[in-house]
Amino acid sequence: MAPSDIARRYFDALSARDVDAAVACWATGAVDRMVGQQDLVAPEGVRQYLAELFGAFPDGHFEVLDLIAAGKRIAVRWRARGTFAGPGRFQGFEPNHATLDIEGCDVFTIAGDSIQGNDAYFDSASIARQLGMLPPVGSRAEARLTRLANARTRARGWIHGVELERIAEGVWIVRGGFPLKTMNVYLLEDDGGVTVFDAGISDMTAALRATCVRLGGIKRVVLGHADCDHRGAAPRLEAPVLCHPAEEQAAESAHAFRPYWDFSQLSAYARPIYPRLLRAWDGGAVKLTGTVQEGDEIAGFRVVHLPGHAPGLIGLFREPDRLALVSDCFYTVDPQTGRKNAAHVPHPAFNFDTDQARASIRKLAQLAPSAAWPGHADPVTGDVLAQLERAASAPA
Repeated sequence: MAPSDIARRYFDALSARDVDAAVACWATGAVDRMVGQQDLVAPEGVRQYLAELFGAFPDGHFEVLDLIAAGKRIAVRWRARGTFAGPGRFQGFEPNHATLDIEGCDVFTIAGDSIQGNDAYFDSASIARQLGMLPPVGSRAEARLTRLANARTRARGWIHGVELERIAEGVWIVRGGFPLKTMNVYLLEDDGGVTVFDAGISDMTAALRATCVRLGGIKRVVLGHADCDHRGAAPRLEAPVLCHPAEEQAAESAHAFRPYWDFSQLSAYARPIYPRLLRAWDGGAVKLTGTVQEGDEIAGFRVVHLPGHAPGLIGLFREPDRLALVSDCFYTVDPQTGRKNAAHVPHPAFNFDTDQARASIRKLAQLAPSAAWPGHADPVTGDVLAQLERAASAPA
């Protein structure tokens, strides 16, 4: 029997609401894939679905509108009609006497005398509207549902969203982190897309990915260092990820904490809070695709090694406009209170080597940047050299 004949026999059985005859068309273990909804494994999965369908739509009828055969592949465009009269339920809903009239397409793979697989396509939203599970198009109820969805989107955006700002030619800052938006991620124009420098916290993932799509998509992610509030979104940005060799182990580790962190140096009120925050911020281990070192070029910037806060912390420096993006080389916010303040050495509770961090701030100062943008909060502008020298010398 030709594959097209098997397909027609199957639809004849459906039109006759003959579940046994329809199931007999399937090979054992074959999958009826309802794209975007569920997979049915023959024979029992198909049998249960059809029994429920015809128990809910006792007058259900299928009509073949078009059939195209290409070897073992058969595409069938069909129309289905019926009344949700019951007594059975459909997808958990009780019969409400609504009428259904939809079109769809099945793409079968047929070998021998049986269906080996199927990809079924139909408009589930149209089914929901016709059965009264969604409001009609253009109705007041649909408008109310749209407003509710938009309100939810705005609420999620307020909590999980990001703020995009252009800070220089071909450079944007993305601020995230509820509620203060002090987590900084930098997007660098790069061959029709962007290089992401630092990856913020996990809650920024969806908004950061969408923001990058508007700018042409992500080419790569470069971690300023591998702390959990700088690698958070990286595992799910679906792009190559690079870091300094001294950060490889930490980036690829499943642990959220660095072994040298010392929470006992935090104030009493911050000690119990920070472990919970750090775990919430983390996106987990990162799969690296390479490393970067001092002197390498990234999207028009030069890599500068600035160890201290983390052993492999790096910044990016662009010679023409002397712009510096420096991750956690320095802070301009108190990590315990969230209050913004003058540039200072990172908090010793989170430093690999605080003296080395001071030396790296001085190294950065020697580059005479026009502006230095950190991993959190606000940049250093104006007399950058003087401010960085004060930061390197001030108490931690």
